[in-house]
Amino acid sequence: MFKKILFQLHWLFGISAGLVLALMGLTGAAYSFQGELLRALNPEVLRVEVGDGGVLAADVLLPKIEAASQQRVVRLSVEAAADVPGRVMFAPPPGERRGEVRYFDPYSGELLGEPRGQGFFDLMLELHRFLALGETGKQITAASTLALIFFCLSGLYLRWPRKALSWRVWLSLDWAKRGRAFNWDLHAVAGTWCLAFYLCAALTGLYWSYDWYREGLTALLSSEPAGQQRNRAARPSAEAVPVVNHAALWAGLQQAAGPQLTGYSLRLPAAAGQPATVFYMRDDAAHERAFNQLALDPLSGAPGWHKRYDQQAFGDRLLASVYALHVGSYFGLAGRILMFLASLSVPLFAITGWLLYLDRRRNKRAVLAARKALLPAGAGARDWLIGFASQSGFAEQLAWQAAGQMQAAGHGVRVEPLGRVDRQTLSEAQHALFVVSTFGDGEAPDSARGFERQLLGQALGLAHLRYAMLALGDRQYAQFCGFAERLHGWLGRQGARSLFAPVQVDAGDALALADWQRQLSQLTGVQATTVTGNAYGLWTLHQRELLNPGSQGAPTYLLGLRGEPADNWLAGDILQVLPRQADAVVRAWLQRFGLDGEQPVHLDGIGQSLAQALASRQLPESFTHLLGLHAQALLEALAPLAPRDYSIASLPSDGLLQLIVRQERRSDGALGLGSGWLTEHASPCGQLLARVRRNSAFHAPEDERPLILIGNGTGLAGLRSLLKARIAAGHRRNWLLFGERNAAHDFYCRDELQGWLASGELARLDLAFSRDQTGKVYVQDRLGEAAEQLRGWLAEGAAIYVCGSLEGMAGGVDRVLHEVLGEAAVAELVEQGRYRRDVY
Repeated sequence: MFKKILFQLHWLFGISAGLVLALMGLTGAAYSFQGELLRALNPEVLRVEVGDGGVLAADVLLPKIEAASQQRVVRLSVEAAADVPGRVMFAPPPGERRGEVRYFDPYSGELLGEPRGQGFFDLMLELHRFLALGETGKQITAASTLALIFFCLSGLYLRWPRKALSWRVWLSLDWAKRGRAFNWDLHAVAGTWCLAFYLCAALTGLYWSYDWYREGLTALLSSEPAGQQRNRAARPSAEAVPVVNHAALWAGLQQAAGPQLTGYSLRLPAAAGQPATVFYMRDDAAHERAFNQLALDPLSGAPGWHKRYDQQAFGDRLLASVYALHVGSYFGLAGRILMFLASLSVPLFAITGWLLYLDRRRNKRAVLAARKALLPAGAGARDWLIGFASQSGFAEQLAWQAAGQMQAAGHGVRVEPLGRVDRQTLSEAQHALFVVSTFGDGEAPDSARGFERQLLGQALGLAHLRYAMLALGDRQYAQFCGFAERLHGWLGRQGARSLFAPVQVDAGDALALADWQRQLSQLTGVQATTVTGNAYGLWTLHQRELLNPGSQGAPTYLLGLRGEPADNWLAGDILQVLPRQADAVVRAWLQRFGLDGEQPVHLDGIGQSLAQALASRQLPESFTHLLGLHAQALLEALAPLAPRDYSIASLPSDGLLQLIVRQERRSDGALGLGSGWLTEHASPCGQLLARVRRNSAFHAPEDERPLILIGNGTGLAGLRSLLKARIAAGHRRNWLLFGERNAAHDFYCRDELQGWLASGELARLDLAFSRDQTGKVYVQDRLGEAAEQLRGWLAEGAAIYVCGSLEGMAGGVDRVLHEVLGEAAVAELVEQGRYRRDVY
C-alpha cells in the first residue's frame, strides 16, 4: 500500500511540477556558461589587453570609475593577471533594489560597452529563480524544488532492485525496448544517472528559496555560535552616505591576502557604521568559488573578522560553497559540464513522465470505453439473460455479439459469466442464451466450475424459461462439447424449453457459427453479419530466432510479427494465425491426383492459380468424392484450414507482436501445419494472415495484487506478456515458476528473466529443468516445495495464472493446489477469478 501511495504521489507531483522543473532545468543550463558564452559573443568588449604593470589597484580604480560614471560604486570585482574585464555595481536609484552593472578594463579603469546577449542571460536567471513572476514565481520554483527532492527519493525507492550492487541493473538502458517499456526504462535509468546532480542542485537551490531553510542549514553546518551568525547578518540602519578611505581598504586587503591574491570582490558599506566586506581568491584556491572572506574598517582598513576558506571546518566550507555546489564548479570544469548536462536533461523526465501518464490514462479510458460498450442500458434490461462460459475469451466475445443483436431488435439484455448466475437469476429469467465452451475433454471452463458444482446437481423449477445454446468445443476430444451437453440436459430436466437444437461449433467452424447467426436472426428478426472477431489482416514476419539450439526437444522459436496497420492487444490476448500448406505439399498432392495447378480460380474474389489457392485448404487423402470437379468447384469443395491460436508474448510497446512456437511433427514425421508454416515455410519478411483475439479471462489484474505465474515450455509466451505488463505498470510482486528440459538449452529468455529478477521487477523465480538430474523434476514439484510461500502470497490476495500444456503440467499444478489448499479454497479462487488458465 505504501508503494502504491508513493507511486500515485510521484506521478501526481510530476504532472504538476514537471513543466516548471523542465523550464528551470533549461534556463539553468543556459545560464551555467554565461561568462564563457558572453566572451565568445563579445570579444571586443569582454576581452581586454593585459597590461605589463598588471591591473590597477582598487584605490586607483574606484575614483576613476566613479568620476567616469558620476555614480557611487557599491561593489567592485577584479580578476588579477587575466584578460577578463572587471565588473562594477553602482548604488541603486531611490526606490530600486539593484543598481546598474557595468564592465570595465581593470588595466585602465575605462568603462566598457554593454555586451550583446546580456539581456538574454538576465532573463534566463529571472526565469530560473522567479519564472519572471516576482515573489509569486519564487514560491512556485521553491515548491517545485522541494518536489524534485521528493522525485529523487521516491523514484529511488520505487525502482530499488533486488541486486542493488549490480551497476548494470542501475545504469544500463535496454535500447531494444519500444514504446511505454522504453519510456519507463529511460525515465528510471536516466533518473539514476542524474540523481546525485539533482539532489545537489535542489538541496543547494533551496538556500535562496526559504529563509527557514537557509537558517536551518546555517545552524546545522556552521561552527559559529548562533548569536554570532545573527549579529553578522544584522545591518544597522543609517541614512548618511558612508565615508570610505579607498587607499586604506586596498592596503588592508593586500596585507590580509598576501602576494598570492588572484581576484577579489570588494563590497563597500551601504550605510555608515557598516564594514566593507571582501571575497578574495588566492592562487591555491580549492575551486573557482573557494573565496576567503574578510571584513575591513572603511576608514582605517583595519581587519575585522577574517575567514580563510582552507582553515574553516568542513560544514563552513560547504556553506561558503553553496553556489559552487549548485552549479557544479565545486568539482571543477568536469563538475560544471556534468551539472549542465543534467540540467539540460530535466525536460526528458517531464516528457517521459507525461508520456507514461498519458499512456496510463489512455489505457484506463480504453478499459472504461470497453466496459461501457458492454453494459446494456435501458428499460427491460432483464428481457434476455445471456450467460457465457469461456476459457480463452471466444465464447465471451460471441456472447456480446449476440447481446448487440438482441439490443438491435429492441430487447433488453443482461450479460453475465455463468460463474455469476445463481438460482435467483435463473428463476427470474424468461428468455436466455447460453454461449458455452468446453475445456479440454468435457470439462467446464475454470470460471464456470462453481456454477456446475452449485447448480447442476440441484432441482429447480424452470418451466418458464425458454433458451438457446451455442456450444464450443474441439472434436479431437472424446467428450466434444461435454460441458454444454451436461448443461443442456440439466436445463431440460428442470422443465426449461430449448428454442432450437443447440448449435455445436468445432474449433471455430465458420459454417456452424453461420448457422447460429441464422437462428438468432430468425429469433430476433434482425439480420446481422456473422463476425467471429476482427478481420484477418496482413502481418509481416520480421523475426525468427531459435531459442533452444542443441536441445533434446523440438526446435522452439521466438517469432516477431508486425501488422499492417499495427494492431493493439493486451497482455494475455491470443493471435489467431491462418496457416498455409507448404508449396511442396501442394505440388505433391496435385501430382498424386494428376491435377494441373496452373488452372485459374477465384478465392475470396481474387484470381489466382489453383496451386496458390489450395495452400489455404485441407488436402484429403481420398479423392473419390472430388472426381470430375472442375478447378473452381474442387476448391469450393475443400474445407479451409482452421486458424491456430498462439499466446502473445509481448506488448504493443515492444514494437513487435512476438510468439514462442515449438515445431510440432505428425506421426509421419511431417511438420505440423501451424508450427511448420510459422517456423519454416513462411519466408523471412514474408506476409501471413492473422488477427488478435481478445482473451479477457487471462488479462492481468488491474490492481497491484501479487501475481503467481506458472508455466512450462512455450507457455512462457503468455506469462511473459503478463510480466511485461506488470513491470510497465510498476508492479513488482511477481513470482514465476517455469519448467523445461535442460537449463543449458531450454531456458528461454534467460537474460531477460534474470535481469528482471536482479532488478526486483520479478520478486521470485523458481525453475524446474526435468532432465538436469536423475529424478525428473517438474514445475508442479517446485510449486509443492514452495507450499508455505504459496499460502503466504495467496493470503496477501495473490492471483494464479497458468499457461502451457494441459496434459501433465496444468493437471499437475491443479493437483498440487488441491493438495496444498484444499478443494474448497481452490474453488473459491476460481470463483473469485484468482485462478486462471490458458492451457492447450
